[in-house]
Amino acid sequence: MAKEMSKDEKVGFHKGSLATLTKEREELMRILQIVEQLMQMHIKELKDQGVDLVALAKEAKAGTPVKQLKGKKPIDDVLR
Repeated sequence: MAKEMSKDEKVGFHKGSLATLTKEREELMRILQIVEQLMQMHIKELKDQGVDLVALAKEAKAGTPVKQLKGKKPIDDVLR
């Protein structure tokens, strides 16, 4: 029989989990900001070279069927 955690242990566990997840979210946001900066740099350079990104995006969207993600389950299904 598994030992049940006390209320204080459960509270501590969840507080620790939230602290860890908060740090993970902050790091992910930092990475996304870096990626966004790099993308903006490339967009600027392409525009400076005369590339019409709006036209390219319309062409790509028109010719590409909607792609279904395989094996991606909602988090609720994964946790059950």
